[in-house]
Amino acid sequence: MPSWLQPIAGNQPITPIVETIRGLLMGTPLNAEPLWALFWCVLILVIAVTWGAWLFRRKAGRR
Repeated sequence: MPSWLQPIAGNQPITPIVETIRGLLMGTPLNAEPLWALFWCVLILVIAVTWGAWLFRRKAGRR
């Protein structure tokens, strides 16, 4: 893996979410994975809502 891609691969949202689900289903220790999963979900939601509101205001203002 290229060196510039390693930080992105190490800090992406899918792994904490999958590890949390796996830990809950298998009964293994969760550690900090649920907090990271929640952080990523909230961050993605905030970005999506902000972007959606911006697009809505932009489109509504043209009509």
